[in-house]
Amino acid sequence: MKAIVIGCGRVGSTVAKRLASEGWEVTAVDEKESALSRLGEDWSGGFVVGHGMDTNVLREAGIEDTDAVVVSTDGDNTNIVIGQVTQKRFGIECTIVRILDPARADFYAQRGLRTVCPTSTAIDVLTEAVRSCEIPTPREEVKA
Repeated sequence: MKAIVIGCGRVGSTVAKRLASEGWEVTAVDEKESALSRLGEDWSGGFVVGHGMDTNVLREAGIEDTDAVVVSTDGDNTNIVIGQVTQKRFGIECTIVRILDPARADFYAQRGLRTVCPTSTAIDVLTEAVRSCEIPTPREEVKA
């Protein structure tokens, strides 16, 4: 199985390393060559320097014979555009896009883009954590 991870920050680099450790053939794409250092010295996958919206960069990364694409740059707009290009132009059905804005994530998910919204996940987890706390009942006032 082949995957391309676009955006090699904390999230993208960790996803790339996990997939590689599971036997995937992974190529990471980032605008900054220095992002390669996030993958570690023993990184055996590919790395392409360039912008994920550039179809030539995507081709260099192997988009035409990849099975999955993860888009995790630091911009929702960028992620949405790249996700749509990989899904619609290159036919990669397993395209997963990180979108930080919950409303936008829902909007694009309803239109067929596979989205992950860490903001929504954080809201759900934090709300559930508060609900699961044991809150002491208010003390009765001590009468003097």
